[in-house]
Amino acid sequence: MEGESLRRSPHPALRAYVDPYIGYRHRAPVPGRHRGMPSDRLTVVIAFDEPIDLAWHGHEETRGRYWGLASGLHSVPVDIRHDGRQHGLQLGLTPLGCRALLGVPAAALARAMVSLDDLLHLPAYDELVTATWDERFAVLDRALLAAAAAHSPARLPHPELARAWSLVERTGGTARVADLAAAVGWSRRRLGGRFRAEFGLTPKEAARVTRFDRSRQRVAAGHPLAEVAAVSGYADQPHLNREWREISGYSPREYLRAEHPFVQDPASPVAAVSMP
Repeated sequence: MEGESLRRSPHPALRAYVDPYIGYRHRAPVPGRHRGMPSDRLTVVIAFDEPIDLAWHGHEETRGRYWGLASGLHSVPVDIRHDGRQHGLQLGLTPLGCRALLGVPAAALARAMVSLDDLLHLPAYDELVTATWDERFAVLDRALLAAAAAHSPARLPHPELARAWSLVERTGGTARVADLAAAVGWSRRRLGGRFRAEFGLTPKEAARVTRFDRSRQRVAAGHPLAEVAAVSGYADQPHLNREWREISGYSPREYLRAEHPFVQDPASPVAAVSMP
Protein backbone atom coordinates (compact mmCIF):
# COMPACT_ATOMS: atom_id res chain seq x y z
CA MET A 1 0.00 0.00 0.00
CA GLU A 2 1.48 3.33 -1.11
CA GLY A 3 0.22 6.83 -0.55
CA GLU A 4 -0.05 9.70 1.87
CA SER A 5 -2.09 10.71 4.88
CA LEU A 6 -2.15 14.37 5.94
CA ARG A 7 -3.47 15.72 9.22
CA ARG A 8 -4.63 19.27 9.88
CA SER A 9 -6.20 20.79 13.00
CA PRO A 10 -9.53 22.51 12.36
CA HIS A 11 -10.22 26.15 13.22
CA PRO A 12 -9.99 26.69 17.02
CA ALA A 13 -13.73 27.36 17.22
CA LEU A 14 -14.40 23.86 15.86
CA ARG A 15 -12.03 21.79 17.98
CA ALA A 16 -14.61 20.87 20.61
CA TYR A 17 -16.69 19.31 17.87
CA VAL A 18 -14.36 17.75 15.33
CA ASP A 19 -11.07 15.86 15.36
CA PRO A 20 -8.17 16.84 13.08
CA TYR A 21 -8.98 16.65 9.39
CA ILE A 22 -7.42 13.77 7.48
CA GLY A 23 -6.54 13.99 3.81
CA TYR A 24 -5.63 10.63 2.32
CA ARG A 25 -4.50 9.16 -0.95
CA HIS A 26 -3.69 5.44 -0.99
CA ARG A 27 -2.94 3.13 -3.89
CA ALA A 28 -2.79 -0.68 -3.82
CA PRO A 29 -1.75 -2.96 -6.71
CA VAL A 30 -5.08 -4.80 -6.69
CA PRO A 31 -8.67 -4.15 -5.61
CA GLY A 32 -9.44 -5.16 -2.07
CA ARG A 33 -11.66 -4.92 0.97
CA HIS A 34 -11.06 -3.92 4.53
CA ARG A 35 -13.18 -3.71 7.64
CA GLY A 36 -14.18 -0.43 9.26
CA MET A 37 -14.33 -0.58 13.04
CA PRO A 38 -16.73 1.02 15.53
CA SER A 39 -15.44 4.08 17.36
CA ASP A 40 -16.69 6.86 19.62
CA ARG A 41 -16.79 9.33 16.73
CA LEU A 42 -19.26 9.93 13.94
CA THR A 43 -17.56 9.84 10.56
CA VAL A 44 -17.76 12.21 7.62
CA VAL A 45 -16.05 11.22 4.36
CA ILE A 46 -15.70 13.12 1.09
CA ALA A 47 -14.38 10.82 -1.63
CA PHE A 48 -12.39 11.80 -4.71
CA ASP A 49 -11.67 9.73 -7.86
CA GLU A 50 -14.11 6.96 -6.87
CA PRO A 51 -17.08 6.92 -4.46
CA ILE A 52 -16.63 5.02 -1.22
CA ASP A 53 -18.27 1.58 -1.49
CA LEU A 54 -19.38 -0.01 1.78
CA ALA A 55 -21.95 -2.17 3.60
CA TRP A 56 -22.57 -3.26 7.15
CA HIS A 57 -20.56 -6.41 7.77
CA GLY A 58 -22.64 -9.48 6.96
CA HIS A 59 -25.46 -7.44 5.40
CA GLU A 60 -24.75 -7.09 1.69
CA GLU A 61 -28.22 -5.63 1.14
CA THR A 62 -27.04 -2.43 2.84
CA ARG A 63 -24.27 -1.84 0.29
CA GLY A 64 -24.07 1.69 -1.09
CA ARG A 65 -21.69 4.04 -2.91
CA TYR A 66 -21.22 7.61 -1.68
CA TRP A 67 -19.24 10.64 -2.81
CA GLY A 68 -20.06 12.25 0.53
CA LEU A 69 -21.05 10.23 3.60
CA ALA A 70 -22.01 10.81 7.22
CA SER A 71 -22.31 7.86 9.57
CA GLY A 72 -23.29 7.77 13.23
CA LEU A 73 -22.19 5.72 16.19
CA HIS A 74 -22.41 1.96 15.72
CA SER A 75 -21.30 -1.20 17.46
CA VAL A 76 -20.74 -3.44 14.42
CA PRO A 77 -18.12 -3.19 11.64
CA VAL A 78 -18.55 -2.30 7.99
CA ASP A 79 -16.97 -3.79 4.88
CA ILE A 80 -15.27 -1.21 2.67
CA ARG A 81 -14.39 -2.16 -0.90
CA HIS A 82 -11.88 -0.35 -3.09
CA ASP A 83 -10.52 -0.69 -6.61
CA GLY A 84 -6.96 -0.11 -5.45
CA ARG A 85 -7.39 3.66 -5.11
CA GLN A 86 -8.61 5.54 -2.05
CA HIS A 87 -8.54 9.33 -2.13
CA GLY A 88 -10.49 11.79 -0.06
CA LEU A 89 -11.10 13.73 3.14
CA GLN A 90 -12.24 12.30 6.43
CA LEU A 91 -13.10 13.78 9.80
CA GLY A 92 -14.46 12.45 13.05
CA LEU A 93 -17.24 14.38 14.79
CA THR A 94 -17.89 14.19 18.50
CA PRO A 95 -21.52 13.35 19.31
CA LEU A 96 -21.92 16.93 20.57
CA GLY A 97 -20.50 18.15 17.27
CA CYS A 98 -23.21 16.32 15.37
CA ARG A 99 -25.85 18.70 16.70
CA ALA A 100 -23.60 21.76 16.51
CA LEU A 101 -22.42 21.17 12.93
CA LEU A 102 -25.02 18.96 11.24
CA GLY A 103 -28.06 20.17 13.14
CA VAL A 104 -29.33 16.75 14.23
CA PRO A 105 -28.74 14.60 17.33
CA ALA A 106 -26.21 11.82 16.96
CA ALA A 107 -29.09 9.35 17.38
CA ALA A 108 -30.48 10.46 14.01
CA LEU A 109 -27.42 8.95 12.31
CA ALA A 110 -26.81 5.99 14.62
CA ARG A 111 -26.19 2.72 12.75
CA ALA A 112 -26.86 4.57 9.50
CA MET A 113 -25.03 5.82 6.43
CA VAL A 114 -26.44 9.08 5.05
CA SER A 115 -25.53 11.19 2.04
CA LEU A 116 -23.58 14.23 3.20
CA ASP A 117 -25.55 16.39 0.76
CA ASP A 118 -28.54 16.05 3.08
CA LEU A 119 -26.65 17.50 6.05
CA LEU A 120 -23.87 19.91 5.06
CA HIS A 121 -23.46 22.52 2.33
CA LEU A 122 -20.12 22.22 0.54
CA PRO A 123 -18.72 23.91 -2.59
CA ALA A 124 -19.08 22.23 -5.96
CA TYR A 125 -17.36 18.86 -6.09
CA ASP A 126 -15.12 19.95 -9.00
CA GLU A 127 -13.77 22.78 -6.86
CA LEU A 128 -12.68 20.35 -4.16
CA VAL A 129 -11.14 17.85 -6.59
CA THR A 130 -8.90 20.45 -8.24
CA ALA A 131 -7.90 22.19 -4.99
CA THR A 132 -4.69 21.67 -3.04
CA TRP A 133 -4.82 19.95 0.36
CA ASP A 134 -4.44 23.30 2.12
CA GLU A 135 -7.34 24.70 0.10
CA ARG A 136 -9.48 21.66 0.90
CA PHE A 137 -8.83 21.99 4.62
CA ALA A 138 -9.72 25.69 4.40
CA VAL A 139 -12.97 24.77 2.62
CA LEU A 140 -13.85 22.44 5.50
CA ASP A 141 -13.17 25.20 8.02
CA ARG A 142 -15.44 27.65 6.19
CA ALA A 143 -18.22 25.10 5.68
CA LEU A 144 -18.22 23.92 9.29
CA LEU A 145 -17.97 27.42 10.76
CA ALA A 146 -20.96 28.44 8.64
CA ALA A 147 -22.85 25.35 9.78
CA ALA A 148 -22.08 26.08 13.44
CA ALA A 149 -23.32 29.66 13.03
CA ALA A 150 -26.53 28.43 11.40
CA HIS A 151 -27.49 26.11 14.26
CA SER A 152 -28.79 27.70 17.44
CA PRO A 153 -26.96 26.89 20.70
CA ALA A 154 -30.36 25.75 21.97
CA ARG A 155 -29.97 22.73 19.71
CA LEU A 156 -27.06 21.44 21.79
CA PRO A 157 -27.75 18.46 24.08
CA HIS A 158 -28.97 18.78 27.65
CA PRO A 159 -25.94 19.67 29.84
CA GLU A 160 -26.32 16.46 31.86
CA LEU A 161 -26.12 14.39 28.68
CA ALA A 162 -23.05 16.29 27.56
CA ARG A 163 -21.50 15.64 30.98
CA ALA A 164 -22.32 11.92 30.83
CA TRP A 165 -20.77 11.59 27.38
CA SER A 166 -17.69 13.50 28.48
CA LEU A 167 -17.24 11.08 31.38
CA VAL A 168 -17.48 8.06 29.07
CA GLU A 169 -14.83 9.64 26.87
CA ARG A 170 -12.49 10.77 29.67
CA THR A 171 -12.49 7.34 31.30
CA GLY A 172 -11.93 5.52 28.02
CA GLY A 173 -15.20 3.65 28.45
CA THR A 174 -14.38 2.26 31.89
CA ALA A 175 -16.97 4.28 33.85
CA ARG A 176 -19.89 2.21 35.14
CA VAL A 177 -23.44 3.21 34.24
CA ALA A 178 -24.18 3.74 37.95
CA ASP A 179 -21.26 6.16 38.15
CA LEU A 180 -22.51 8.09 35.11
CA ALA A 181 -25.99 8.37 36.62
CA ALA A 182 -24.59 9.54 39.95
CA ALA A 183 -22.36 12.10 38.24
CA VAL A 184 -25.31 13.78 36.54
CA GLY A 185 -27.82 13.27 39.37
CA TRP A 186 -30.23 11.10 37.38
CA SER A 187 -31.57 7.60 37.92
CA ARG A 188 -30.03 4.88 35.77
CA ARG A 189 -33.35 4.47 33.98
CA ARG A 190 -33.66 8.15 33.14
CA LEU A 191 -30.07 8.36 32.02
CA GLY A 192 -30.42 5.27 29.84
CA GLY A 193 -33.50 6.56 28.02
CA ARG A 194 -32.26 10.12 27.52
CA PHE A 195 -28.74 9.01 26.58
CA ARG A 196 -29.96 6.62 23.89
CA ALA A 197 -32.41 9.17 22.50
CA GLU A 198 -29.54 11.67 22.09
CA PHE A 199 -26.62 9.48 21.02
CA GLY A 200 -28.22 6.36 19.56
CA LEU A 201 -26.42 3.97 21.92
CA THR A 202 -27.13 3.11 25.54
CA PRO A 203 -24.53 4.22 28.11
CA LYS A 204 -23.30 0.63 28.34
CA GLU A 205 -22.97 0.32 24.55
CA ALA A 206 -21.19 3.66 24.32
CA ALA A 207 -18.73 2.64 27.03
CA ARG A 208 -18.11 -0.70 25.32
CA VAL A 209 -17.44 0.90 21.93
CA THR A 210 -15.18 3.55 23.47
CA ARG A 211 -13.20 0.93 25.40
CA PHE A 212 -12.80 -1.11 22.20
CA ASP A 213 -11.69 1.92 20.21
CA ARG A 214 -9.06 2.90 22.77
CA SER A 215 -7.74 -0.66 22.83
CA ARG A 216 -7.67 -0.76 19.01
CA GLN A 217 -5.49 2.34 18.91
CA ARG A 218 -3.08 0.75 21.36
CA VAL A 219 -2.99 -2.53 19.43
CA ALA A 220 -2.32 -0.63 16.19
CA ALA A 221 0.51 1.24 17.93
CA GLY A 222 2.18 -2.08 18.77
CA HIS A 223 1.62 -2.32 22.52
CA PRO A 224 1.69 -5.85 24.04
CA LEU A 225 -1.80 -7.34 24.28
CA ALA A 226 -1.60 -8.04 28.01
CA GLU A 227 -0.72 -4.38 28.57
CA VAL A 228 -3.53 -3.24 26.25
CA ALA A 229 -6.05 -5.35 28.18
CA ALA A 230 -4.96 -3.95 31.55
CA VAL A 231 -4.75 -0.31 30.49
CA SER A 232 -8.01 -0.41 28.52
CA GLY A 233 -10.11 -1.77 31.36
CA TYR A 234 -10.50 -5.42 30.41
CA ALA A 235 -10.30 -8.11 33.08
CA ASP A 236 -7.53 -9.95 31.23
CA GLN A 237 -6.31 -10.77 27.72
CA PRO A 238 -8.97 -13.48 27.08
CA HIS A 239 -11.63 -10.87 27.96
CA LEU A 240 -10.02 -8.48 25.46
CA ASN A 241 -10.07 -11.19 22.78
CA ARG A 242 -13.74 -12.05 23.39
CA GLU A 243 -14.82 -8.42 23.21
CA TRP A 244 -12.83 -7.89 20.02
CA ARG A 245 -14.40 -10.90 18.33
CA GLU A 246 -17.91 -9.81 19.29
CA ILE A 247 -17.42 -6.22 18.10
CA SER A 248 -15.09 -6.56 15.12
CA GLY A 249 -15.10 -10.23 14.12
CA TYR A 250 -11.31 -10.24 14.61
CA SER A 251 -8.97 -11.05 17.44
CA PRO A 252 -6.35 -8.30 17.88
CA ARG A 253 -3.72 -10.38 16.08
CA GLU A 254 -6.10 -11.19 13.22
CA TYR A 255 -6.88 -7.50 12.93
CA LEU A 256 -3.21 -6.63 12.51
CA ARG A 257 -2.68 -9.36 9.91
CA ALA A 258 -5.81 -8.49 7.93
CA GLU A 259 -5.62 -4.71 8.12
CA HIS A 260 -1.86 -4.15 8.37
CA PRO A 261 -1.60 -1.80 5.35
CA PHE A 262 -4.13 0.52 6.98
CA VAL A 263 -2.75 0.76 10.53
CA GLN A 264 0.59 2.51 10.15
CA ASP A 265 -0.80 5.62 11.85
CA PRO A 266 -3.19 4.60 14.64
CA ALA A 267 -4.18 8.22 15.23
CA SER A 268 -5.57 8.55 11.71
CA PRO A 269 -9.19 7.46 11.20
CA VAL A 270 -8.36 6.41 7.66
CA ALA A 271 -5.13 4.58 8.43
CA ALA A 272 -6.57 3.05 11.56
CA VAL A 273 -9.66 1.73 9.77
CA SER A 274 -12.12 3.27 12.19
CA MET A 275 -14.55 4.35 9.52
CA PRO A 276 -17.26 5.02 8.96
